[in-house]
Amino acid sequence: MPVTQHMAEFRRLSTEEMAAWAGAEAAAVSDCLDRAQAMEGGIQPLAPNMRLVGQARTVRCTVGDNSALHAALDLVERGDVLVADAGGFLGNAVWGGLMTEAARRKGIAGLVIDGAVRDRSDITASAFPCFTRGTVPAGPHKNFGGEIDGPIACGGVAVCPGDLVVADGDGVTIVPLSRVEIVLGAYRSLKAKEARALAALDNGGTLAEIYGIPEVTRLERKTG
Repeated sequence: MPVTQHMAEFRRLSTEEMAAWAGAEAAAVSDCLDRAQAMEGGIQPLAPNMRLVGQARTVRCTVGDNSALHAALDLVERGDVLVADAGGFLGNAVWGGLMTEAARRKGIAGLVIDGAVRDRSDITASAFPCFTRGTVPAGPHKNFGGEIDGPIACGGVAVCPGDLVVADGDGVTIVPLSRVEIVLGAYRSLKAKEARALAALDNGGTLAEIYGIPEVTRLERKTG
């Protein structure tokens, strides 16, 4: 079966816009999205120090088949992030060491996949950022089709081509492309607030005071 590509058009963020997101934290970004847009905790980095920021190119795999991912390797551009819906299936890996090397040489920024990969040691040694639901030795099938650049769900979050991917040791957060500017402003404000909170702690304050947590009501012990 053929792999189909949707003719998705999206705005490419400029070099300056992308630089503004350097070092962004997935948890804080999710806080700026009403504590939403964070993928399920099952999607984790292969190594704790892996970080990733870039625009998504979406892939939908037929379960256990990696044809669409192979096709996507030839279609996406330098700096893109492959975000793949592999059905959450952990019986067959649809990504491995050779694909990682091909992606690295092309300049692909990283991979987020709701499914399984293999060749963990090769991927981690390459320093290619890979966020996945799991690993398994069994390899993939091929030629059962799939889709590229269509809307998908990955880790319980909707992802469209061009959306911003922010990933680190906590997991993955997706910023819809239409909200990138406003979320960046909110993120900067949040980090400034956190800096003020740390300064208050240095001066003897407590988090309960800083965040306005209600006072504890102590109940009297009943006797008799």
